[in-house]
Amino acid sequence: MKAFMLLAFLFSFLSELVCAGDFVKHLGENEASPNATIAQVSWISGHWKGKAFGGVVEEIWSSPLDKSMMCVFRLNKDGDVSFYEIEIIREINNTLILELKHFSNELRGWEEKDEVVSFPLVEISDKAVFFDGLTFLNISDNEMHVYVDLETEGKTSEMVFSYKRVNSR
Repeated sequence: MKAFMLLAFLFSFLSELVCAGDFVKHLGENEASPNATIAQVSWISGHWKGKAFGGVVEEIWSSPLDKSMMCVFRLNKDGDVSFYEIEIIREINNTLILELKHFSNELRGWEEKDEVVSFPLVEISDKAVFFDGLTFLNISDNEMHVYVDLETEGKTSEMVFSYKRVNSR
């Protein structure tokens, strides 16, 4: 039932996707993630807001602490929250991994209790972090793009979330 709800939700928004191009990379079958530290992705920290899925999307990333960063994500559409995510980037075994869980607007988990969606590191540079199927691109100090591969009905589409930094008060 949860899988059906997730697919139905994603399908309902596919017509609104902004196709990005080829900014998403994938880890080869026997390829290991490169060495990296959490300090290399500290530029992601901050409060980011943009538009996607026909609504307003928001990510709030913490600064690195003890080899990890955390994030909360939400999509607001038509005056209501559609869903949330909790995301983390962790430094383990001298590399990085991004993991997340989805939640309904009533904070009911989409993934099973012990399940997470994982994105191992593929490549990293000063201005880009390529996880397997998800990319962060540092456009400027106040702009970030996040590219994600979304699969629906056996087809993969690349979507871009264009974020602007929200100034704190």
